[in-house]
Amino acid sequence: MTPDFDRTPPARGGVLLSIAPRIRRIIANNPSAFTFSGTCTYVVGRGTVSVIDPGPDDTTHIDTLLDSLRGEVVTHILVTHTHRDHSPGARLLAERTGAPIIGCAPHRASREAHIGESQRLEASSDVDHAPERVLVDGDILEAGDHRFRAIETPGHTANHLMFELEGTGMVFSGDHVMAWSTTIVAPPDGAMGAYMESLDKLTRREGDLAYWPGHGGPVTDPRRFTRALLQHRRQREAQILDKLALGPAIIPEIVAANYPGLDHRLVGAACLSVFAHLEELIARGAVSAEPPVTLSSVFARA
Repeated sequence: MTPDFDRTPPARGGVLLSIAPRIRRIIANNPSAFTFSGTCTYVVGRGTVSVIDPGPDDTTHIDTLLDSLRGEVVTHILVTHTHRDHSPGARLLAERTGAPIIGCAPHRASREAHIGESQRLEASSDVDHAPERVLVDGDILEAGDHRFRAIETPGHTANHLMFELEGTGMVFSGDHVMAWSTTIVAPPDGAMGAYMESLDKLTRREGDLAYWPGHGGPVTDPRRFTRALLQHRRQREAQILDKLALGPAIIPEIVAANYPGLDHRLVGAACLSVFAHLEELIARGAVSAEPPVTLSSVFARA
């Protein structure tokens, strides 16, 4: 099963637009092969508002957001996870508004970094994130006339959260589930086993009407789409095992075999996601490699 991705860019970046009752969105000017049309910052409420994922360290984005909220008061700043395209803007916004930063924990890797991995972690991760309040699974945040419930969804990062806007069927899904693309899971920051467990957890939820992700447009049938994502990941596992059944291989060979026609800008990301799958398969005893296991290891069926 392949997810039915919607790669239609959301309408207009840099403008705060109403997208659902009590929900507005403004898109940061940081488009790329990994961020699609840019990071989606969400505003919930009217008059007194909560802001979700203020985005990168971009004063122009924060200025535009606050100009659009003139006459309203930001009372809470929520952050789904600590990648540099999501959380640094929270500090800029907190400095301007005095609102507390709430949500995901400070950044941590899913496992200890190997030699050579620390530099990649530092490039993508916001290690300066220091929330005033950390939420864990099921915690409720009372925010004016609305309530958020935290949903722990580790995998993309170890500290990833989603936020349910209670009583609406709306869920802010960060980078865990996105309509436009699969989610990169890059060790040691992310972990494939945790990611798939989190997807499985979401397939059991009832009453969700839409996911509003960190990039791209909404997921309009969350349960069906999340099931398709989980099945897609299982198919990737099967493809890796099929490739290794032909003999030992390195990651670029697996990517070339299983991702035909892949955009060259995404080859590195595909290598990292395959690596995440391989680490999980090694943990389950299905694949072997000489330790220490790295991106350049030779992998074989166990």
